[in-house]
Amino acid sequence: MSVRLKFTLSYAGFVMVAGVLLLSAVWVFLLRDVPAVVATAGGVLQRSVLARNFAPAAGSVLVFLLAFGLLGGWVLAGRMLAPLTHITDAARTAADGSLSHRIRLEGPEDEFRELADAFDTMLARLEAHVAAQRRFAANASHELRTPLAITQALLEVARTDPAKNPRELFDRLHAVNARAIDLTEALLVLSRAEQATFTRERVDLSLLVEEAVETLLPIAEKRGVAIEDFGDVTPAVGSAALLLQMTTNLVHNAIVHNLPERGTVWVDTGVRSGTVVLTVENSGEVLSPQLVPTLTEPFRRDTERLRTDHAGVGLGLAIVKSIAEVHDGSLTITPRRGGGLRITVELPAFGPAWSPHQRPEGFR
Repeated sequence: MSVRLKFTLSYAGFVMVAGVLLLSAVWVFLLRDVPAVVATAGGVLQRSVLARNFAPAAGSVLVFLLAFGLLGGWVLAGRMLAPLTHITDAARTAADGSLSHRIRLEGPEDEFRELADAFDTMLARLEAHVAAQRRFAANASHELRTPLAITQALLEVARTDPAKNPRELFDRLHAVNARAIDLTEALLVLSRAEQATFTRERVDLSLLVEEAVETLLPIAEKRGVAIEDFGDVTPAVGSAALLLQMTTNLVHNAIVHNLPERGTVWVDTGVRSGTVVLTVENSGEVLSPQLVPTLTEPFRRDTERLRTDHAGVGLGLAIVKSIAEVHDGSLTITPRRGGGLRITVELPAFGPAWSPHQRPEGFR
């Protein structure tokens, strides 16, 4: 049976029960107190005659109540369930692949309105997620196709020109293959971050900064970039591997997108109002306000940013943003007045009882 029919039968059943109780009350409390013989102006009326006359009248009333309950219940159930029809239609439209449809249910702020609004919000997020996935897949396919095409071209040249220096060919193939590997690893990290399939543990973000700086110090020295890191113990919660990847990406981005010489990177960690804060600043070119919001888009490259052999695969800040979001944090990017960027990541602290000046026992 449909829900509308169930509601109709429920309404009719309730009306019938109420009618039976009412007629029973009339019988018990009125007819019970009537004497066996009642003298009237027209003669003598016996109680048994009243009882026989009451039964058909009561039956007629119950039949009317049943018809009224069924008809009224059907109409009321239809009006009550009308919002569900709109929600069902929207769900079927979404199941067919169209995520742009919205219910936009009008009326009072009741449970159906809340359900419809929640469904619209879900559709909006799903539509944005699917669009981002399609855009990301297209960009990833393009990026992966490039090194493969270059490799094929180099191999074709080597096959048609045996006299060509093989060492030069090997060096170029090695560089192209290394870039393809870096891109694939970055895609895997981004996918893992977006799925949020990781175990949360206690992590000291300041130690991850030290590890990232130590790892990237050779690249910084080669480019003449000085790194200054300072800060207190920063107790966060999350995946140590992903947070290390996030920190490494931020420091690496600050190094490679810096001044051609004598650049500086500043890294700071701290605790503020129940959140841990990681700030990475770097000197560099003056960036336009229109460019900054696009830097977290996958494979985003711009002529305003310096390009080097260490400039990455265009996923650095996209990975940072994704990791911050799956850790219930936020990423803020602002251009510095003298050039470069100031990037701030805020994450939930491990707990309000943690002291920023004392490393807890057993803390990672």
